[in-house]
Parts: sequence; C-alpha cells; structure tokens
Amino acid sequence: MSDWIISLEGTEAGHQLALILALTAAFLHALFGALQKGRHDPWLSRGAIDFSYGIIAAPFALFVVPWPEPHMWPIFAGMFVIHTAYKAAQGYTYTKGAYTVVYPVVRGTGPLFAVIGAGIVFGEHFSPVQWFGVFTLVAGIFGLAIYNLRTITVGRDTMVPAMMLAVLTGGFVALYTTYDAYGIRATADPFTFLAWFFFIDGFVMPVVATLRYRSLVDKPALGPLMARGLIGGIVAYFSFGFVMLATRLDNVGEAAVLRETSTVFAALIGWLILGEKVGPRRLALMALIALGAVIVEMGG
Repeated sequence: MSDWIISLEGTEAGHQLALILALTAAFLHALFGALQKGRHDPWLSRGAIDFSYGIIAAPFALFVVPWPEPHMWPIFAGMFVIHTAYKAAQGYTYTKGAYTVVYPVVRGTGPLFAVIGAGIVFGEHFSPVQWFGVFTLVAGIFGLAIYNLRTITVGRDTMVPAMMLAVLTGGFVALYTTYDAYGIRATADPFTFLAWFFFIDGFVMPVVATLRYRSLVDKPALGPLMARGLIGGIVAYFSFGFVMLATRLDNVGEAAVLRETSTVFAALIGWLILGEKVGPRRLALMALIALGAVIVEMGG
C-alpha cells in the first residue's frame, strides 16, 4: 500500500485520488464533530475517542510500520503540542456554543489560513479563479454560521466567547493541517507518520477526560461513552488519514479547501440526525459552499 501511494505522488491519478480522499474526509470529519458534540460532554467524548484510537494504533506503530527516522521525533513533538492546543480550544468551543453555529466558523477560518500557510511552507500558489473559489466557499460557510446564529435559541448567552474560540480553533486547524502535511512528507513511509500520530496523540485527552469524569456529580454510563469513543476513533482514522494522504499526493491547499465541504455534511447531519430544520436559505448557503469547492478544483 505504501509503495502504491508513493508511486502516485505528483501524477494525475494521484490528483484524482487526493480529490476522492479529501471529500470522503470531509464527510467523516462532520460525522466526527457530531460524535464529539452529541450526547455526551465534549471533553468526555474526546477522551474516549483518543483513548480508542491510541490503543488501536499502538501495535501498528510499534510492530507493523517501519520505525520513524531520527529526524521525525522533533516533528512528532511539535505535532503533539499543536494538536493538544487544538483539542483544548475545540473542547471549550463545543462547550460554549451550539454545534451548528461554531462548527462552520471553525471550518471557515481553517481553509483560508491553510491556503496561505501552504503558500509560505510549500510554495503552492492558487490561480485567481481558485482564490475566487476559496472566498466563495468561505462566504458560504460564514453565511451559514451567521444564519444559524440568528436563528439559534440555545446558549445565546455564551455565543460571543464561543465564536471567538471558534476562530481560534480554526487557526489551529490551519496550523495542524500545514504542519502535519510537512510531517507526512518528511518520512519515507506515510503510514509510519499516521500510525505514530494516532499513538502519540492518544495520550493527553483520556487523562483530561478521566479527571473531568471524576469531578462530575451526575456521571454518564461508561458503556455508551466508550462505544461512542470506539466509533469516533475508527472514524478519526479514516477522516484524518484520508486528508493527510491527500496532502502527500497533491496540493495541501486544495485538500484543505475540499475538506471544508464538511460544513455541508454537518448541516445534513444536523438535519437528518439531530432533527434541526434546513430551510431554503440554509440550502442556498450549502450550495454556495459546494460551488466554491468545485471552483477551486476546476480552476487548478
């Protein structure tokens, strides 16, 4: 599998595969966000998810994939710090604000910063048409957030700090997208990076979740919580793994933008699973997001 992935780097077939991987990651990322924000406390959900994917990754990291090269250890250390800060910001964001409001802000901020970061780090440059697509997608995402903000009735007293935290979290999304793209390109075998990423990344949040669980008066049942964590861990493997492989196969900026069609999938999940209403305005904004992604892809 590794040799096949590497053989596709920089080819038209690799570009097409990266497109499929990024869009699949978008759907899975929206599902992942709903799992973390859903029934349980976001901190507990994240702890259960990280515990699950850390345990699953351990044997692959230690015994299956090639051992990381010496220069990868400082990269993994930086990755650990960035992702820990990101998850802290995300946890506070989901605690303060409604999912359908804060999620679009997080995902709308991320691609714009990621495209700029990819230009600085990897020398990627978007055409004017692609930049128009980026701004179209971002306009649709923020329009969706504003619409949800106007119509939401739950948690309005904490909405301002929630929105500020959402922008901060979006900045971390761009930072880890660019940094992790550098990391997966720095090792000979991309699956070495992925296995060790999930293994290392699974250490902190289970400890945070355990401390939070002990402090709660009304403790949720562990069975359903861990079941949600296991499902979320599996989803995370494919969501994060797919988009990281896409950044190795093709442009980081394009993969980052295409992944943010997750906002469309998040709105659909909110409608179909969480019972939220989807009116004509929201549908139009979702179409604008999808249109922006299409323009970015066609303008490349």
